[in-house]
Amino acid sequence: MEERKKVLRHLPAVGKLLEVAAVKNLMVLYGRKLVTEAVATAVDGLREEILAGKQVFTSREEAMAAVLDRVEREVRSKSTPSLRPVINATGTVLHTNLGRAPLAREAWEAIWRIASRYNNLELDLTTGERGSRYQHVEELLCRLTGAEGAMVVNNNAGAVLLALNTLATGREVVVSRGELIEIGGSFRIPDVMRASGATLVEVGTTNRTHLHDYERAIGEETALLLKVHTSNYRIIGFTKEVSGAELVALGRKHGIPVMEDLGSGVLVDLSRYGLRREPTVQETVAAGIDVVTFSGDKLLGGPQAGIIVGRGEYIQAMKKNPLTRALRVDKLTFAALEATLRLYLYHEEEVTELIPILAMLTAGEEKLQKRARRLRRLLQQALGERAAVAVEREYSAVGGGALPGESLPTYVVTVAPAGVSTTAVEEELRRGEWPVMARVQRDKIVLDVRTLQEEEIKALPALVAAALARATGGGEENE
Repeated sequence: MEERKKVLRHLPAVGKLLEVAAVKNLMVLYGRKLVTEAVATAVDGLREEILAGKQVFTSREEAMAAVLDRVEREVRSKSTPSLRPVINATGTVLHTNLGRAPLAREAWEAIWRIASRYNNLELDLTTGERGSRYQHVEELLCRLTGAEGAMVVNNNAGAVLLALNTLATGREVVVSRGELIEIGGSFRIPDVMRASGATLVEVGTTNRTHLHDYERAIGEETALLLKVHTSNYRIIGFTKEVSGAELVALGRKHGIPVMEDLGSGVLVDLSRYGLRREPTVQETVAAGIDVVTFSGDKLLGGPQAGIIVGRGEYIQAMKKNPLTRALRVDKLTFAALEATLRLYLYHEEEVTELIPILAMLTAGEEKLQKRARRLRRLLQQALGERAAVAVEREYSAVGGGALPGESLPTYVVTVAPAGVSTTAVEEELRRGEWPVMARVQRDKIVLDVRTLQEEEIKALPALVAAALARATGGGEENE
C-alpha cells in the first residue's frame, strides 16, 4: 500500500493541470467546461487504477504524460457527436440502422437554406394570412400521383394510425390475414389498428384470400376495407390475393372506402432496371383506392415521413383530426421532401441518377466493376504487403422492408489482413473517427461498392490502413 501511495504522489493536481499549456490549448478548441471535466475524469481514473495496482509511474513526468494523453482522448470522445456520418460498405441499400436513404444534394441544400433562416412554413405569401404547412408539398404529390389530396405525417406507421383513426374509429376494418404484417421495431398492423380505435376483422387465410371473404365480412359496422402491400416479405406457392381494383369495385358496391398501405411507396417502375416490379403509387391511385399511405424515406429516397394521398374529402377529414398535430412534421422534413418531389416532377429522365437510393439500386454491373477495380487499386497502394486485396462478384440487398428477397448482382473489394484478426480490423473500422460499416465473410473484410459514394471511395484506403494499424498496435497510422 505504501508503494501505491508513493505512485499516487506522482499524479499532478487538477489545478496544476489546468495551467499546463497543452490543456489551455484544448480549452481554446473545446471550451473550459468540457476540458475541466476531462481533466477531473482522467485524474480520477488513473488514481483508481493505481490503487487497484493496475497502473505504475516511476516519475512525475511519466504520470504527467499519461494524464495529458488521457485528457486529450477524453476530450475528443466527449466532443464527438453521437449522431454522425457513417460509410455504408455493407451493400444493403436501405439500411435501417444507418438511417435508410441518403438524401439528394438538392434535398440537403434545401434543409440548410430553410434551417438557417425564417421561412413561410405556415404563411401564405400571396394573401399574407396564415397558411397550411401542407401547401408546400400537396400540389406536388397530387400532380405526381394523380390524387385529389395529400398530406404528410412523421412516418408511415403514423400515416396508417391517422387514417384508421379518422375513417374507422369505433367501427370495423376488414383486412386479409395474409397482410397482417409486422414492420421494423416489432410494430404490427393489428397493434396500430387497436391504437387507432378501429376493430380488426380478419378474413381469408395466411396464403389465400378471396373476394368473397371480404364480402361475407361486410356488415353494418364496416367502415373500411384495408389492403396492406407486403413490402417486407413474400409468400410464394399456393397463394391468392385480392387486387386493389377488385376491392374498389366491392367497396363501391357497398358504399365503403378502400385504403391501401403500400409501405415502401415507389414513384418509378423499377422493373425497367431489372428489379422485381412493385406497384407504383400512381397505379394504386389510378385503380381507385380512396386512401394510400407510404414512406418517404425508403424507395422514394426522401426524408423520413408518412405520406397520405387520396380522395380530397378523406384527406381533409384527416387534416382536422386532433392526432394530426401530434404526428406532424417540421420545416426541415418539408424542405427535403419538397426538393425530392421536384426532382421526380421536373427531372423525370434523370431522377435515377439524381436521387442516391435510385442510383444505387439501378447501378449496372459494368459500372460497379469499374468502381471496385478502382477501389482495389487505391487499397493496394495504401496497404502494400499488410493485406491481400481482391475484387469479387457478390450480391447486394435492398433492405429497409422493401423488395423482399431481391438480391442485386454487385462487385465487392475484399481485404484479407496479414497477421491480424479480421474481426479486430472490422471493429477498428467501426470505431474510427469516420466509422466504416463492412461485412466479414470467409475471414475477409468485404466492401460493397454499390453503397459507396465517390468521396467515400477516396477516403476508404486511409481509413482501412489506419484501422489495420490500430488493430496491430501501430497507433493512428495514416489518419
